[in-house]
Amino acid sequence: MTDHEETVIVVGAGPSGIATSACLNNLSIPNTVLEREDCFASLWKKKSYDRLHLHLAKKFCELPHMPFPPSSPTYISRKQFINYIDEYVSHFRVRPLYNRLVESATFDRAREGGASKLTTQIEAAKRFLVVASGETSDAYVPDVEGLETFFGEVIHSTEYKSGEKYKNKRALVVGSGNSGMEIALDLSNFDSAASIVVRSPVHVVSREMASLGLVLLKHLPLKIVDGLLVILSKLVYGRDLSKYGINRPKEGPFFMKLKYGKYPVIDVGTINKIKSSKIQVVPSITRIRGKEVEFSNGKSDSFDVLIFATGFKRSTNKWLKANNGVDISDNRPDNEINVVDDRQTTEYKQKQTSTSGREHHGAVIDSKDNVKNKSGLCEGVSECNDRLFYFQGHILIPMEKNMELLKIIIVMLVILEILLLVMMIPLTGPNSIVGRAVVVHADPDDLGKGNSYFLI
Repeated sequence: MTDHEETVIVVGAGPSGIATSACLNNLSIPNTVLEREDCFASLWKKKSYDRLHLHLAKKFCELPHMPFPPSSPTYISRKQFINYIDEYVSHFRVRPLYNRLVESATFDRAREGGASKLTTQIEAAKRFLVVASGETSDAYVPDVEGLETFFGEVIHSTEYKSGEKYKNKRALVVGSGNSGMEIALDLSNFDSAASIVVRSPVHVVSREMASLGLVLLKHLPLKIVDGLLVILSKLVYGRDLSKYGINRPKEGPFFMKLKYGKYPVIDVGTINKIKSSKIQVVPSITRIRGKEVEFSNGKSDSFDVLIFATGFKRSTNKWLKANNGVDISDNRPDNEINVVDDRQTTEYKQKQTSTSGREHHGAVIDSKDNVKNKSGLCEGVSECNDRLFYFQGHILIPMEKNMELLKIIIVMLVILEILLLVMMIPLTGPNSIVGRAVVVHADPDDLGKGNSYFLI
C-alpha cells in the first residue's frame, strides 16, 4: 500500500467535510477535500436566507475541538455561523480543492486491502473515502401540472434572501419544513400576503423544546422524550391545530427524524401568524393555470410568486457505486460501512472487525445524519442536526459535563409540575391552560438562577 493511497479523500466541503478534515489534520492523517462549488460551506454562504439562525442551541451545533465563543448568543445567526466556519477552516488548516466535481467512485474489493477508485477531472485510487456531500446536495422542485404556464416568479428556497423584495405581493410557499415555515414568516413580516402549502402532518416545537429534548435523550428513552415533547407542544400551541390546517403525526418527533429523516418544525413565530390569519395554510397543489393555483380541496387562488421550499435530493447515488455496479449510497446494511463514535476510536483501531466477523480493510464512510467515522471525525450540521450518531444500528449519545445531570433533574421537576397542572386544570374553556397565557421556560442554562419556570 503506497503513501499516496493512504491519503483520505473527503467529498464535500460543507461543515461535515470541514470537520472531517480538521480532525484528520489533528491526527496528522493526510487528506484531500474535494468541493464542487467555488467556496466551502456554500449552502451557508450562497444559498441561505438573511434571517436564518441555527434552530438549536449553539452547544449542539459546534464542530469538533472548537466551541462557539462564550459571548455568542444561544442561537447563532447565519452571519455568525459563517464567521465561525471561516475561523475553523483557518485554525485547523483545512485546504479544500474547489470546482472538483466527483464523477464516479467505486469500491474495489479485489484490490489489495480494498480501495476506492475515484474519478474527477483525474483518476485516483484511494483506500479511504469519506462521503460528506450531505443531505442538501441538489435543490429539488417537484413536477406540478402547469408550472411552466405560471406568469409570476418561481424560485427555490435556496434563491430566497428576504421578504423585502415581495412586499405587498401574494406569495405561495410550497413546503412546510423549517425553511418553508420561516420563509412564510419572513414574507409576512414584510407585509406580503403569504400562504403556505402543508401536505403532511408535522410536529411543531419551540427552539427551547427541541434543545430540551436533546438533553433529555442522554438520560431517557426516546419514546418517553417524544411523549414529553408532544405534551409540551400541546400546552404551548394547543391540543389541536387541525382547524388551522396543521395535523400532528401519530409518531413522535425524534422517532420520525430517525426513521424518516423528517425534522419537526421548530417554530420561531410562524404558528402565531397562522392563528391570526396573517399566513394562510393551504393543502397540496393539483395544477397551475397562469397565476391561478388550484388546490386539492377544490379551491384556487392567484399568486405573484411561488417559492419551493421542497428540500433537496442527495447526489451521492449518481456517482457512488459498488464494484459490481450496485448503488451503495443509501439503504445499505450497517456492516457495509465503518462507523464509530469518537470515544471508541482507540478500541476500533484495535478491533478492525465488524459485528459479523468480516474484516474491514478499506472504508466508504458516509457522514449522513451525523454519522461519525473511524477516526473520530465529523458530525454533520444540516440545519444543526441533533447529536445522534448511528453505530451498528444503535444510537450513541455523547455525554456532556456532569453538571448536566443536575440540570436534567431540575428540568424533570418542572415538567412534572406542568403535568400535574394538566391533570388539575381543564384543557379547554376560558379557565383552561390553553385559554390562559402559558409561558414555559425550559433553557437548562438558566435554571437555578431565580427565573420563573412557567406562569399561568
